[in-house]
Amino acid sequence: MKYFYQLLLITGLLFLVTDINAQSNGTIKGTVLTSDEQPAEGVSINLKGTRYGALTNDKGEFSIKAPAASYTLVVSQVGSNSQEQQVTIEASKTQKLSPITISASVSELEAVNITAGKTNRLVVKKSPYVSKLPLNNLENPQVYTSITKELMVQQINTNFNDALKNTSGLDKLWSSTGRASDGAAYYTLRGFATQPSIINGIAGLTNGDLDPSNIERIEVIKGPSGTLYGGALTNFGGLINIVTKRPIDTLGGSVGYSTGNFGLSRINADIYGPVSADKKLLARVNAAYHYQSSFQDAGFRRSFFAAPSFEYRASDKLTLNLDAEFYNYEGTNALMVFLNRGRQLIARTPEQLNFDFKRSYTANDITYKNPTVNVRGLATYKLSNEWTSQTSFSRSIRKSDGVNQYIMYIGASDTLLNRYASILNSTSTAIDVQQNFIGDFNIAGKRNRVVVGLDYLNQITDNDNSPYILFDQVNSSINDPRYVGLNKQALITRLGAATTGFTKNRTNVNVYSAYLSDVFNVTDRLLAMASVRVDRFDSRGTYNKLTNAVTGEYKQTAVSPKFGLVYQVVKDQVSVFGNYMNAFRNVAPVTQPLADVSGVFKPQQANQIEGGVKLDAFRGKLSLTASYYDISVNNTTRTEAIVRDGQTYNITIQDGTQKSKGFELDLIANPVNGLNIVAGYSHNNSKFTKADPTVVNRRPVSAGPADLVNAWISYTQPTGVLKGWGAGFGGNYAGKNIITNDLRTGEFTLPSYTVLNATIFYNAAKYRIGLKVDNLTNKEYFKGWTTVEPQMPRAVVANITYKF
Repeated sequence: MKYFYQLLLITGLLFLVTDINAQSNGTIKGTVLTSDEQPAEGVSINLKGTRYGALTNDKGEFSIKAPAASYTLVVSQVGSNSQEQQVTIEASKTQKLSPITISASVSELEAVNITAGKTNRLVVKKSPYVSKLPLNNLENPQVYTSITKELMVQQINTNFNDALKNTSGLDKLWSSTGRASDGAAYYTLRGFATQPSIINGIAGLTNGDLDPSNIERIEVIKGPSGTLYGGALTNFGGLINIVTKRPIDTLGGSVGYSTGNFGLSRINADIYGPVSADKKLLARVNAAYHYQSSFQDAGFRRSFFAAPSFEYRASDKLTLNLDAEFYNYEGTNALMVFLNRGRQLIARTPEQLNFDFKRSYTANDITYKNPTVNVRGLATYKLSNEWTSQTSFSRSIRKSDGVNQYIMYIGASDTLLNRYASILNSTSTAIDVQQNFIGDFNIAGKRNRVVVGLDYLNQITDNDNSPYILFDQVNSSINDPRYVGLNKQALITRLGAATTGFTKNRTNVNVYSAYLSDVFNVTDRLLAMASVRVDRFDSRGTYNKLTNAVTGEYKQTAVSPKFGLVYQVVKDQVSVFGNYMNAFRNVAPVTQPLADVSGVFKPQQANQIEGGVKLDAFRGKLSLTASYYDISVNNTTRTEAIVRDGQTYNITIQDGTQKSKGFELDLIANPVNGLNIVAGYSHNNSKFTKADPTVVNRRPVSAGPADLVNAWISYTQPTGVLKGWGAGFGGNYAGKNIITNDLRTGEFTLPSYTVLNATIFYNAAKYRIGLKVDNLTNKEYFKGWTTVEPQMPRAVVANITYKF
């Protein structure tokens, strides 16, 4: 913390001096358009012969503050001719220039931007989703990281998990299990488990994996976010929002193929353009086929993905968007070794287990399927110059169909494994409808940006699952002949003999919410945010089809506030911020063993205090966010034994607490043209402060490693005979991870690790070729959450993409 405050103080003093010396400055503003009259992002604007300049934002806008004088304004961009014009800057005045048109189109500009390695393609300065308002990052008191598709292309990411390695404070806990309701992969964020559940700011759920081909960027929104996103889809550490690709009114696209070891074969396509001659109706289609086998003796994953997207510009005021995603997946369960939970562990590290992690303990005919359909619609209507209406809906349908199979140590030793399996037949549906009114207006000369929203979420799950049965036991310390006995036919026969334990039920939950958020400009540099949400949770319970009974009905109301302050020490370059944020989780009632002890509870609450600094300095060459957070959770439930009349009763009480605090740093830099650096560091300290005696004062197993580091350095030659050639190098470090931490079992620790990756590539206007090596040193390492899951050894991927 000492170094953090020193950095904050030095940075603030440095830029404050700069600002004082700039009182005689003036400002010029303008807009740059492409040849097809679209905003030109990432264009360099400079005052010739000086250090003053800027890059255009996603709206093609730029602003330059410089001493009063006459200058030559130079507009330059790789792929188009430089332009010059004379401008005069007057002291303490702002001059608006006429729009400037460059010779490149949108698609040409996008291609050369990637080739040139421009920082602006990796930095997202504004998001309409994080605060549900179009705020610049420097204006937003909340911390978030954006992982762009350009970075994913650089790294030749073929899966969603690899992309998420580019942010601080986030780590995978376990892979997708494909099971009903929560089969997607789990990640830890600021000490709490979370799953990807939101697409374009609205519900987008899956029971399986996600394909990266339709991703424009991934927003990792950090901290309790219940005020704007509720408690049903988020957790206390934050959330993962996926922003999808949108239609473009220029015809273009790409087709790519990737191959590598472990049978990797992946083809993906992205095609976009206008459907109507007047360019009012636009379309885009992303599609991918993916196959890869396991590095173990059995296992594979196969998927097909298609995502059509349409945009209809009905008028100057009304725009309609319709998107869909169709994902068909089939694969085997990833090897997760579940540890004994009822006795002291014998082995305390993966090495001590004496386990052959090249064995999968499954078979290629023991598979499950996760077909998923997500449909989203958005109507944006400009009510006036100050107010806009956004009406959006989403519908998610996801299935778990097939065998869920896992292994677990049960006996007195860490050698005998139980193999369990169940046949799943589950369908989950989610419907989310949101209505937002977004305003940008002045009151008494003070700017207000306001969102007023209503949200309705309905989630229904139908289960028709077999019981989990013990298929067999295998000794993991020897070459046990029973190992090869598991196959689909034998499993179906065994499951067919089961007579009890079947699950046939339906759950139904409704959530009704209203929220309000206002960002108020106290001055042009000091902004205050105040937000509140009222959330009504209505569980219709679980209908048991076998007994014709409904249980678990309850209703609960939660109020979630949020406050923030931002002060721009240097306008549009450096801001310091602080926030108070809240999240909540609904708690179902329980039946207590004593009639006079209430089993009705309040929602759990998480409250965060955070402060930090954000930079967008040196003409866009340095983007940095550093923050310290402290999250306190209360109203958690725990068990307590009480004695009455000589008899002991275990009752559930709601006075548990938990703490999670830490420091995070995210940096994106472009020191010289073509060189990009993406790096992050996080330290998290979590513990149960009041809980069951078995875990009190211990680190939660969902918190993951205390220390995480991510880094990626890439260089693309911008000029000369080697123009377009480039290379990248980086990786991830994770500290030790205590995956079992209980008085009854003791600690089981996954060791720390460093994994390194590298790429080389050539990027031209019409094609791109690349070669990637993941896990260069072939490091054996593990993930886990009460489980031990071996990760991929060294993997090589070659890619070629044709662009048109």
